Amino acid sequence: MAIEIKAPTFPESVADGTVATWHKKPGEAVKRDELLVDIETDKVVLEVVAPADGVLAEVIKNEGDTVLSEEVIARVEEGATAAAPAAQPAASAPAAAPAAAGSDEDPILAPAARKIAEENGIDPATLVGTGKGGRVTKEDAVAAVEAKKSGAAAPAAKPAAAPVVTAAGDRTEKRVPMTRLRAKVAERLVEAQSSMAMLTTFNEVNMKPIMDLRAKYKDLFEKKHNGVRLGFMSFFVKAATEALKRQPGVNASIDGNDIVYHGYQDIGVAVSSDRGLVVPVLRNAEFMSLAEVEGTIAEFGKKAKAGKLTLEDMQGGTFTISNGGVFGSLLSTPIVNPPQTAILGMHKIQERPMAVNGQVVILPMMYLALSYDHRLIDGKEAVTFLVTMKDLLEDPARLLLDI
Repeated sequence: MAIEIKAPTFPESVADGTVATWHKKPGEAVKRDELLVDIETDKVVLEVVAPADGVLAEVIKNEGDTVLSEEVIARVEEGATAAAPAAQPAASAPAAAPAAAGSDEDPILAPAARKIAEENGIDPATLVGTGKGGRVTKEDAVAAVEAKKSGAAAPAAKPAAAPVVTAAGDRTEKRVPMTRLRAKVAERLVEAQSSMAMLTTFNEVNMKPIMDLRAKYKDLFEKKHNGVRLGFMSFFVKAATEALKRQPGVNASIDGNDIVYHGYQDIGVAVSSDRGLVVPVLRNAEFMSLAEVEGTIAEFGKKAKAGKLTLEDMQGGTFTISNGGVFGSLLSTPIVNPPQTAILGMHKIQERPMAVNGQVVILPMMYLALSYDHRLIDGKEAVTFLVTMKDLLEDPARLLLDI
């Protein structure tokens, strides 16, 4: 019996998706709940699995094709078995096992690239990555397969090809399609700059009190909370929720001619992933403890690296925090994420000479930047917000005492 494989049901905010990678080919055997295809949307990558044991009989939507919500993309013949390749899984199983065992040793190998390497008998350790941070992409694996085929036909050609790549004056170019996520991020950033009266105000904060507090209690904190590490982000999130309560306009949004004041703080935390910048949301952050904030952010980071963030993880948000300091940024002007009206930028902690009580003292300082929509937020509110953040961070006891 043929079973139709349909694209997932997209929420209203997602119009369509693109078939990113087919993990099975027509005629190959599939097992129930085995991953068949990845569908990339403007926000996340959705996985479609096999509904039953059988054979992938037909692929209707190929890689790169656009699909709509619940559109038929393939058909699986339930109960059928693959004809010729029936003995191949047993032969390929030993090769697959070492690759799986070595996945922890080679974390920068994309799943699609690993699959191509295994299918073509290429050692993943020999692949050279051209992606971000040295990540081995699908294109890298395909190029390695083509090189292997050409090398098999002419063994002497492979060594001779190496000097060509590094020859003086060589001007190589590589053209790849922009991912839907990257295209959507670009669209929203341009939209924000063209539709908002965006302005950025700055302040600086002495990080020594928090650094001393963290150094004193980090081991006890980690032991108490089952391995959750105490970082700086939780302090900034908690300080932001308190500052947002005191300056509700910074937590508001504009809807047409109306101003929507949110009686809750859903804090978006910008996370870098291989696919681009994503912003998962801490729901009701005002009620979360430091440990809950740190644990949730750590989980978001793991899911982002694995491409497992869901639409629910990233929908909504009333305010965003972006930490460019982890990459060494000393100062920046972050762009507001619509329909929000403000975003806080954290930066690198750097020791600087500061005047304290008439004396020069070396202190670990951080610049803070608040970009905001001047249509809704006045300069007084923005500056007051940052001053509140500064006061709370430089004296963390205020967070506990609510003063």
